[in-house]
Amino acid sequence: MPIDSFRPQSWNGIDDIVIVGGGLAGLFCALKLAPRPVTILAAAPIGQGASSAWAQGGIAAAMSPGDTFEKHVADTLEAGAGIVDEKMARFMVSEGPARIHDLLEYGVPFDRDLEGKLLLSREAAHSERRIVRVKGDMAGKAIMEALISAVRKTPSIRVLEGYVVEELVREGRFISGVVARPDAGQSKNRVHFPARAVVLCSGGVGHLYAVTTNPWEACGQGVGMAARAGAIIADPEFVQFHPTAINIGRDPAPLATEALRGDGAHLVNADGRRFMLDIHEDGELAPRDIVSRGVFAEVQAGRGAFLDCTKAVGAHFPDMFPTVYASCIAAGIDPITQPIPVVPAVHYHMGGVLTDAEGRTSIDGLWAAGEVTSTGVHGANRLASNSLLEAVVFAARIAENIKGMLPEPKINDWGKNAGESDDLVTIEDSPALKRLRRVMSDHVGVIRSRDGLATAIREIAALERENSRMRFHNIVTTAKLIATGAYLREESRGGHFRSDFTEQKADWKHRTFLTLADAEKVAADLSETAVA
Repeated sequence: MPIDSFRPQSWNGIDDIVIVGGGLAGLFCALKLAPRPVTILAAAPIGQGASSAWAQGGIAAAMSPGDTFEKHVADTLEAGAGIVDEKMARFMVSEGPARIHDLLEYGVPFDRDLEGKLLLSREAAHSERRIVRVKGDMAGKAIMEALISAVRKTPSIRVLEGYVVEELVREGRFISGVVARPDAGQSKNRVHFPARAVVLCSGGVGHLYAVTTNPWEACGQGVGMAARAGAIIADPEFVQFHPTAINIGRDPAPLATEALRGDGAHLVNADGRRFMLDIHEDGELAPRDIVSRGVFAEVQAGRGAFLDCTKAVGAHFPDMFPTVYASCIAAGIDPITQPIPVVPAVHYHMGGVLTDAEGRTSIDGLWAAGEVTSTGVHGANRLASNSLLEAVVFAARIAENIKGMLPEPKINDWGKNAGESDDLVTIEDSPALKRLRRVMSDHVGVIRSRDGLATAIREIAALERENSRMRFHNIVTTAKLIATGAYLREESRGGHFRSDFTEQKADWKHRTFLTLADAEKVAADLSETAVA
């Protein structure tokens, strides 16, 4: 919808910097920009709608005596299945320890040993113990609580909660602001926020799928908005499924953290057999895509999949992993004595808005950080606990870049006005979104094929035609990009597995770069083929 169609009134004056999203990347960037004026637009109260707050494992950083940046980079490259941008990965890894110290200064209570040193744990595909955690499985929650407290105490940061950003405003080659809907997106009014810089930190895509560990707000709107504004989208086909979501019918599905397997828990089927030993030499600590397919195969075969922590964790469960323990007990499962039923669930999107080392997108005036981006550091398969690291490293880089590019502003007093629009109410429980989530899970999920992906793209195009609401168009645009990237990549690599192209191919050892126009051409061609 063109901006002129609803004639929104603006805030009084120009916002210096607008950050879209109140997760880890958005809050960290705002703090790093202080004392420069920043407005954070968050769809939910900060800390409640962000995947960051749900992260259980922690942050990966090469900080132990036996660890090195080279080892961390090597593990990242290995997990990324050949298409990691090594230069970007080195930036991320080398700046990790400094960002951990920043978080400590903001008050994050990372676990320490008896000597007061940071307590580091190991997770799948890491060669060293380098995961900084909080009380076993509470890192995300503790980090967000500390940053929220710091943000609330910083007078230069204005937080507007319940504002769902629906559109990036583009003037020529520049992004000049955003349009948001108040009241958690249910207001009939929309508000235009002009800005000198927009930082997109809107999170992931989990709720494009039927089973996910992500909060409701992670439904791909940021990628869709950026694509509709003309931004290049990179690697959209690479979706990471967490192999051990707790299979108790909840939406979102609670997570059984990978740290459990790092501490020795085993995956078994209903017969008690450790099936991962037949699939990979590292068993339960194989890369997530391999473990996810192993779990998926057992579930599909009717044998079920369970995470047995009874020997590795046992009676220590409530103290070591309180979040997982509480989820299990609420579902009537005692993980001290019973295996936990698990199923793969969408957990993280390696693809997203293409950015450079300073967080700049392909459109002037628009930066991006966190899961909405594709910096190239994850390649085809994210290494465990690199996501929070990526968020803080590149959020800090964005802050430095903006400070260097834009002179200090003179900001008017904040105003408060809204314009009228007839668009939208809620879509979270709409039949269209439920249909989209089922299509994505059925055809663009753990295992994909040409025919299934073609079906998905046609279904997505039909949903797009049948629904005119802007927020749904942002969501369905992201689904279209993911499905198109998966359709075009005729091989299997990392988080992308094709049953009709099961091996990696040398000529596909490169990243994917798509625009919305590219995806629409594929959809149009498939539509013509279906008619013919």
